[in-house]
Amino acid sequence: MSGNGGFSSLEKECIGRHHRHEPAENQCTSLLIKHIKAPLPLGNLEIGSIREVDVKSGLPATTSTERLELLDDDKHILSFRIVGGDHRLRNYSSIISLHSEIIEGRPGTLVVESFVVDTPEGNTKDETCFVVETLIKCNLKSLADVSEGLAIQDWTEPIV
Repeated sequence: MSGNGGFSSLEKECIGRHHRHEPAENQCTSLLIKHIKAPLPLGNLEIGSIREVDVKSGLPATTSTERLELLDDDKHILSFRIVGGDHRLRNYSSIISLHSEIIEGRPGTLVVESFVVDTPEGNTKDETCFVVETLIKCNLKSLADVSEGLAIQDWTEPIV
């Protein structure tokens, strides 16, 4: 977000183009943004791919099964749905879009992730969004750490 608490014009454009959810009454939705100081990567996955995730967040879950729903390498968009696991996230769907940008004079990546999920019985929408946003923030930080580490290796000139 920009310094005034609003979204930048690039962020607004990306959100408006790719991140529209229509939550039902019993669902919450949110959106997170991360600027990564590394160039935009490409993926080589296929729609329908299933990913088994070992959850190591300390939350009351150990596994999650995710299915790739949408993949557009040209537009750098992917969407996945959680289809199983030992957690309380039901009808979870996420859209992630990557956008090239310049950060501090170098190629960077704007990552926008939005989601919609059922609010579990006994929880509020705010509580549910808080938990999911916390997980996404951890994932985006990890993505940034790895990507920026790789980018620094590429930017470093060999000592002669």
